[in-house]
Parts: sequence; structure tokens; C-alpha cells
Amino acid sequence: MRPDSAEAPQFSSRQNEVLEQALRLLVEGGDKALTTSGLARAASCSKESLYKWFGDRDGLLAAMIAYQASKVRTTERSGEKLTDEVLKQRLDQFARDLLEVLAGDVSLALNRLAIGQTSRDGSKLGKLLVEHGRGQIDRRAMALIDAGKRAGLLRFDNADAAYHTFYGLIVSDLHVRMLLGEPGLRDNARQAERAVDAFLSLHGATQKSAETYRVSAGR
Repeated sequence: MRPDSAEAPQFSSRQNEVLEQALRLLVEGGDKALTTSGLARAASCSKESLYKWFGDRDGLLAAMIAYQASKVRTTERSGEKLTDEVLKQRLDQFARDLLEVLAGDVSLALNRLAIGQTSRDGSKLGKLLVEHGRGQIDRRAMALIDAGKRAGLLRFDNADAAYHTFYGLIVSDLHVRMLLGEPGLRDNARQAERAVDAFLSLHGATQKSAETYRVSAGR
């Protein structure tokens, strides 16, 4: 399956296995290690299957990025009513997943490769990362934030600005520092919790949401 939007793709379990192998090859050997023949050997599949599932090399890279981005979840359950507690849980899940994915070897390798390929005309890999990676993540998180406003749990005038405030509270300058070689956080869960509490203190619409940060800060 070749993803053609920023929505979370639905890959089969076999395709997931192949994409995991593709990401492993990229991390271990860089761009030159990611060949159709090499991936077919590593994943024990035919080159024909790779072309059928992902198309050309750009299609494979897009699928790899989309698969990696799909690991950042907002954990919506069918029929679940959005309450203060549920919203906080889903925001926290998103924040923890985002930090874990960004700090992982795969995402760091993809971003470093894209930066290394950047020229005056930009980077094709960089564009794929924006469209199939960050774009997919942004859309799911903004859908959650919009749902929070519709449920009367969040207040803001501009959803995009509110989301980017949340993203900034989660990531800060951590990703840049990790790209430059600094180690990731020792406690992603604590960083995520602080970001969610600070976001709710800014945009929580209910008394309970507004008090979340003050209660957490007093622990």
C-alpha cells in the first residue's frame, strides 16, 4: 500500500515487517544500503512484491515515513465520550509517543539524511518527511484538539496556533539537540506530563482542566 495522504496508513502485518527491515537498513547503512535488492533479501520477499506494495523508491520512503509517524497515537476508542480525564490521557499518549519517536534512531537517521540532502532547491526526502510524517502527526493531533473544543473542554481562537503551542511545550529544543548528538531525555513520561499540564493550564475550558497544572505543580 502506498500512502497518498497524511492520514495514518493501514499496512498489513507483512508490509509492517518489510518496512521495519527497510528502516533498520537505513539506520545501519544509510541511504546507500536501502536498495530494492537489499531490502528483498533482508525481508525475505520478492522485488515484485516491493514494487506492488510501495511503487518506486519515493513510494517506499513515503511508506517508511508514514509507518514511523503512525507510531505517534492519539488513541481514540469507538463510542468513547471525551471527558477531562479522557482528553488528558489522549494528549499524554500523543506527547509520550512523539518524544519516543523523535528520540529514536530511525527518526534521527531520517532527519539527518534529509538535512544532508538539502540544497538550494530543498530536499525531496525533506518534503516526504513533512507530507507523510509531520503532516500526518499534525492532522491527528489537531483533530483531537478540535474535538476537545467541540466538547467544551478546550478554549482557543486558532486551532493551528493552539496545536503548535502544545507541540512546542512537548519538544522545545530537544529534537535539535538530539540531531546534534545529545542524548534524549531519561524520562519522556515526565516531560510529556508537564507539557500536557501546561497546555491545559493555557487552553483548558473547564475548572477541572484549568486546575490541572496547579495541582501537578504542587506535587
